Amino acid sequence: MSTPDIRVEKGHAGPEEVAAITAILLARAAAQPSAEASAHRGRARAGWRRLEREPGFRAPHSWR
Repeated sequence: MSTPDIRVEKGHAGPEEVAAITAILLARAAAQPSAEASAHRGRARAGWRRLEREPGFRAPHSWR
């Protein structure tokens, strides 16, 4: 017996509801990313600092 690819965890979904959510998921998976989304992928610099660039002293009451 094969297991289904999509399972309803809570409630009772009918076949039409499962088919609708499957169609939405397949359409999103097949969609091509837009040029605007691929041009703006994230930050140019990292949001964290390297340890060797940190000052050597930290106050004793510092949360770090």
